[in-house]
Amino acid sequence: MRETLLQRIKTHVLELTPPQALALSYIGLCLVGSLLLKLPAAAQIPITWPQAIFTAVSASTVTGLVVVDTGTHFTLLGHWILLFLMQCGGLGLMTFGILIIHLMKGQLGLKHRAALRESFNQSGQGDLRRLMLWAVGFTLITEALGTALLALQWVPELGWGQGLFYSFFHALSAFNNAGFALRADSLMPYAGNPLVNSVISYLFISGGIGFIVVADILGQPGFKNYSLHTKLMLIGTLAINLVAMVIILVLEYGNPATLGALPGWDAKLWASWFHGAVPRSCGFNTLDTGALLPSTTFFIIGLMFIGGGSGSTAGGIKLSTFIVVLLATWAFLRKQERPVVFGRSIPLDIIRKSLAIIVISLLCVTTGIFLLTITESAPFLDVAFEGVSAAATVGLSRGITADLSLPGQAIIMVLMVIGRIGPLTIAFLLATWRGESIQYPPGQVSIG
Repeated sequence: MRETLLQRIKTHVLELTPPQALALSYIGLCLVGSLLLKLPAAAQIPITWPQAIFTAVSASTVTGLVVVDTGTHFTLLGHWILLFLMQCGGLGLMTFGILIIHLMKGQLGLKHRAALRESFNQSGQGDLRRLMLWAVGFTLITEALGTALLALQWVPELGWGQGLFYSFFHALSAFNNAGFALRADSLMPYAGNPLVNSVISYLFISGGIGFIVVADILGQPGFKNYSLHTKLMLIGTLAINLVAMVIILVLEYGNPATLGALPGWDAKLWASWFHGAVPRSCGFNTLDTGALLPSTTFFIIGLMFIGGGSGSTAGGIKLSTFIVVLLATWAFLRKQERPVVFGRSIPLDIIRKSLAIIVISLLCVTTGIFLLTITESAPFLDVAFEGVSAAATVGLSRGITADLSLPGQAIIMVLMVIGRIGPLTIAFLLATWRGESIQYPPGQVSIG
């Protein structure tokens, strides 16, 4: 009997490697999202195919760059479509797919476990099924909590119906590090609002620090019992956020278009904290990003490139990758064979993997920026900022997104997709090292 087309498709799908399945999942989500956003009932104003595709890619990769105003251009249906795309793209399509497999079959095969490890950027075995179910539960609970807290601000302002939806939309967008907002000026009216700043910060940090870290914190009593990865992420996140806050406060304090326009120290501190933490993961802004000084803009480009936590909803090369390379460099300067921190040494294969991720990410980003300088006439700093923001799936912009040419939009979309699936695929390809059967004599190369 001839094999049917459906059976052949099923066979090919089951033979996909985890990186292939992950890439095709995100590309498929982008295509489905484009079709849904093109529905007449999804938009207040007729939307073009390029606009629909760009918005779908941005939402599916939880980036947040937009070519149309999210709040006024889309209907309620369109907003729900964006929420669906952000949730799938943030938590990971592989996680949703394997969750369905688990519920239907009650077990996870070796290939499905490999796919789940890839989705969370983990190479160890562990109890992946428990981690997957826990991650979904944590996501839903955190988003519900964020919605309830934000409702304290927006229900009195907007009424019960609009206020609750406004709160839910921003809570889901923040936790998934998407940065989509229902106002054209994002969260600028709340630059000094303690409730909005603290809740949104909690949401994107908890979503961007990594599910493994949160699970370790809730499952282990005391800092000394945490894993090395959790310790590095907690200290690294706190340190980089505080340092970034101080630097932005110092640089922008006298800028009349940003911090200088805010009344009182409390508003300035909240805005400095927010813009010190948000570039590594989420695209919300409480200051006019286009009005930032060149020095601040360049500093934020570095924060965006570093990104959030491994196995999280954030992008970038990941903070743990950055820390490993810093520790390896410090060990080299001290003539140590390998870095040691908290009584644990970091294996050489982790160092090689970190270096490879940084180099490949730099190649992708610099290539994208180079192409954008050809297609766009905007200032170089704005183009570089846009390119890094897309590749790190951050979503901050200096106001040039809507003015990009069609080739420029295509380049940004490619960077967003690479930024979302690239580091995971790279991690998978570099996760297993195979020894060489043939050994070659060492050669000397002059460096430095």
